[in-house]
Amino acid sequence: MAFSAFERMVAMRYLRARRQEGFISVIAGFSLLGIALGVATLIIVMSVMNGFRAELLGRILGLNGHITLYARAAAQIPDHDAIVGRLRGLRDVVTAVPLVQGQALASANSVAGPALIRGMRLADLRERGLISSNIRAGSLDDYADDGVLIGRRMATRMGLAIGDLITFINPQGTATAIGTVPRVKAYRVVAVFDVGMYEYDNTYVYMPFEAAQIFFRVPDGANAIELVLDNADRSSQVAFVIGGIVGPDLQIVDWQQANSSYFTAVQVERNVMFLILTLIILVAAFNIISSMIMLVKDKGHDIAILRTMGATRSMVMRIFFMSGASVGVIGTVAGLLLGVAFTLNIETIRGWLQQLTGTTIFDPTIYFLSHLPARLDWIEVIQIVAMALVLSVLATIYPSWRAAQLDPVEALRYE
Repeated sequence: MAFSAFERMVAMRYLRARRQEGFISVIAGFSLLGIALGVATLIIVMSVMNGFRAELLGRILGLNGHITLYARAAAQIPDHDAIVGRLRGLRDVVTAVPLVQGQALASANSVAGPALIRGMRLADLRERGLISSNIRAGSLDDYADDGVLIGRRMATRMGLAIGDLITFINPQGTATAIGTVPRVKAYRVVAVFDVGMYEYDNTYVYMPFEAAQIFFRVPDGANAIELVLDNADRSSQVAFVIGGIVGPDLQIVDWQQANSSYFTAVQVERNVMFLILTLIILVAAFNIISSMIMLVKDKGHDIAILRTMGATRSMVMRIFFMSGASVGVIGTVAGLLLGVAFTLNIETIRGWLQQLTGTTIFDPTIYFLSHLPARLDWIEVIQIVAMALVLSVLATIYPSWRAAQLDPVEALRYE
């Protein structure tokens, strides 16, 4: 649709309402503001949801691997080294790591809490970049014998520093004549890690493989094997292949099964938020319709004069179409700039608002992560902008058609 200079001049003139048309201008202004806020909010919320999912996925897979094998009947996998060697030879497997893991009660300085102990060899632990690259105190060089790694939040909560002792209580203790006595042993803190996820920093403990075998009474093997793949999305297919190799004695659980509740909840919330926030843009589009219909009614005399001067119906329709579409385009561009700028600086804005209000806006104990993540998906941003533009254009079609169908004789008769 080509617009002449005359049509553009008249359309822009109608956007700058005179005093008696102020009410129409106010409605158009609110329509522009509504579209801008709707587009900006959609971009911000979708980026935060994308960032939250990516951070959650990165933390979970960075610590727990993509596929985990457990013993079904026995308490351990006695031939774990042979199985690990066979699994490492598979095409999609980057590494396979034997583990001795279990729940225990941690206690230090009169503070107690749950702990998930993961017994790993030093070489395997160094390959976990999320742990080895986030050591905040101490060193992995001392990770041996009775030395353990704990999370920063556990260290803070229990008042522990490098070299302090932390006691673990294994409820599956030793059977005696007076009943089962829990196994209690103290270990020395040699390093503190901080991966930025509250649940892991507050409960995970890494212990040397041989020490964990003794503590959990698994002397001849491991009780789990973790695999890291080169493509996490192929975990289901790789798990099927592994099932044919290890047989029915081992239970195979991939990351999608183990964490399905997390990611299902995030996806459902993401879809619902998109639907709700789209309504903001839709309401603003209806405001454009209202303001344009009122503008057409107010400009009936002008339309009649234009028609008598030789303007065609299509020219009148293009004039009002440009007037209405300009509101949507300007609002969409403003919303795009605001949403992208807010997303790129969201952590700085959060810190500023927390200092201003004195409240915690993003509590890591609730949202698992220690910072507010945001990741722009430019394809999604383009889709949001395109949706806003389409709704704005559609909103101007009917009022523009009404303006084109106005009879100049009738308009001048009742003027």
